[in-house]
Amino acid sequence: MQIGIIGLGRMGGNIAVRLSRHGHDVVLFDRDPATVGKVRDRTEGGRGIAADSVADLVGKLTASRKIVWVMLPAGEITEAAVQELAGLLGSDDILIDGGNSYYKDDIRRAAQLAEKGIHYIDVGTSGGVWGLERGYCMMYGGSKDSADHIDPILDALAPGKGDVPPTPDRDKPDLDPRAEKGYLHCGPAGSGHFVKMVHNGIEYGMMQAFAEGFDIMKTKNSPLLPEDQRFDLNMADIAEVWRRGSVVSSWLLDLTAEALAKNASLSEFTGEVADSGEGRWTLEAAIEESVPAPVITASLFTRFRSRTGNNYAEKILSAMRFGFGGHVEKK
Repeated sequence: MQIGIIGLGRMGGNIAVRLSRHGHDVVLFDRDPATVGKVRDRTEGGRGIAADSVADLVGKLTASRKIVWVMLPAGEITEAAVQELAGLLGSDDILIDGGNSYYKDDIRRAAQLAEKGIHYIDVGTSGGVWGLERGYCMMYGGSKDSADHIDPILDALAPGKGDVPPTPDRDKPDLDPRAEKGYLHCGPAGSGHFVKMVHNGIEYGMMQAFAEGFDIMKTKNSPLLPEDQRFDLNMADIAEVWRRGSVVSSWLLDLTAEALAKNASLSEFTGEVADSGEGRWTLEAAIEESVPAPVITASLFTRFRSRTGNNYAEKILSAMRFGFGGHVEKK
């Protein structure tokens, strides 16, 4: 299939390259022309075509149903791109937002574009900088027709079944077999980003639990404790042993172990931990639904506090964010 990709940053560029590796043609645009050239040169089989504007990208799409994937930061930048594309795409074309937009914006945009016959799909995309090789876990919302049409694209981006053991009892007719391959049509427009939003809220809580646990262990040699209760524990070794068969083994722990093995003091991190919006939106949804979410709430507030003073726990959080998403602390 042919697809246009707008926004060639850490994830957008890798998405384009992965699609080219699976035989799809990609038309590329980014506001930085040098980035367009670099990504085009990384695509395989000559399947990357450079565009010098959004309009040029749309013009170079030759399929009967044009498909454009927007991979830009949530907010005004994505909104501007969607509105520009609304004036360039035609009836039955498909516009995909693969970033981390607020799901209520998706619902509004889908209704607006539907008036012009344009289909809108919101794809919550998880995989960070590792997605090129590992594949991307995707949760998406939109009409069934448009979702089915782009299935070959999503199938190429997804990690596939791999060597993950199958879950028992998944042979039921009401369970979607695509979930086993790492991508899932969640429902109407907005549902994909809603599920990804909650995914990121859970991520906040998991990261915070690891961060606090390692801080407790690191501080076990505190002079405030009786001498016979002080332990000088090796954080890198503990992270490594937990990776091997423990019930808390996970990719986040893998990233923590990698960071600690490199530098157990994590001195390269200040511990000032940013939040990219999804944690706040998850709590807003919890409040609207009257669902208690104390862990996610505490983890978000800890990120706020980290910007006024921090400790080893916040450095663990920064190390994990850099590991999975390449997020660099703001200077």
